[in-house]
Amino acid sequence: MKKSGLHKTLKDSIYESSKIIKDSVNLIPQIEESIHTITKCILKGNKVVLFGNGGSAADAQHIAAELIGRFKINRSSYPAIALTADSSIITALGNDYHFREIFARQCESLVKKGDVILAISTSGNSENILRGVQVAKKNGAIIIGLTGKDGGKLKSKVDLLLNITSKQTPRIQEGHRILIHTICELVERHLA
Repeated sequence: MKKSGLHKTLKDSIYESSKIIKDSVNLIPQIEESIHTITKCILKGNKVVLFGNGGSAADAQHIAAELIGRFKINRSSYPAIALTADSSIITALGNDYHFREIFARQCESLVKKGDVILAISTSGNSENILRGVQVAKKNGAIIIGLTGKDGGKLKSKVDLLLNITSKQTPRIQEGHRILIHTICELVERHLA
């Protein structure tokens, strides 16, 4: 029986996804540092602030929910906020200022010294992410960037880079979710 083009495409997609999982092992030092940084932030009474566009916006909300709710363990809530969750703020800032300012304006008022920022951009070049990071850094935040491809412009603006080197956005997002779940699980285990 001859294999179809669909079969090959499915096989290639699954292989690429499994390669992302295997390659994540190379990020263990950065993952460990991220876990320690977030844990220290929470213990000092600071918060985790997250933002991204599109699927990365959904990932930001997902992480905030895991920190505020629970990942695996019933425990107290950890302070986290996804800047992507308030459609009124996002649309007002996009309309009154510019789309590139939506995270910068929020970081200006919400981010304080010692907070941790998780900035998520599959390209590393999203202007609104870069502006948000710039303002958060000015306010004294520690910046963790989740990127893809070559890390883009974001790689030089963060304190800690978690880069999935795939060039395919869906694979980068899958890699980010692996990192997100690993970080949430171990932060929770350290704090609970």
